[in-house]
Amino acid sequence: MYTEWRRLQPAGMRRDQENRVPLYERTKLLKAYVGTVVPGFLQTADYATALLTAISVFRGMPDDVADAVAARMQRNRLVQSGNRWYVAILEEAVLRQVIGDAEIMAGQLGYLLEATAFPAVSLGVIPSGVIGRPVWPLEAFTVFDDARVHVELLSAQVTITAPSEIVLYARAFDKLAGLAVYGDEARARITDAIDAL
Repeated sequence: MYTEWRRLQPAGMRRDQENRVPLYERTKLLKAYVGTVVPGFLQTADYATALLTAISVFRGMPDDVADAVAARMQRNRLVQSGNRWYVAILEEAVLRQVIGDAEIMAGQLGYLLEATAFPAVSLGVIPSGVIGRPVWPLEAFTVFDDARVHVELLSAQVTITAPSEIVLYARAFDKLAGLAVYGDEARARITDAIDAL
């Protein structure tokens, strides 16, 4: 289902953030691939504020950013709850694109370093110069228990529930995950990005 953001967020972003909580609460395995920004479930409040402010201004929406960020942070508590598994695959460019300012970005990258130690999180970084990509950089997408996929476009969110399409996204995710580095190598890339600020 293709749903324009203006329909999902007619009065601002808070309600949309709150409406996502039940899906996140019932999901046991969440897999996210992003090529431009840190996935929402790993964002700091400052980073989320900078990002959602830019989105709100760009879309000409009512300013409820503070409430939307509060709702997102409430949802993000699930990452440390221990009974779910989160896999995030980031293109290295995500670490280098400054959202907000250098201080906000440094805080966000520091939090990603912390997140690599969370027992329920697997964080992979696809190096910029990786050779032999079987899958090109794609739009951001999140797979919920291999039963539903959300794809984020500039103008809309696409919700996919057709099994044949979910399989396609799951296959793409697996290929992208295979390109990523993890553990010490991922932490080194994050640290390099902090040092570059």
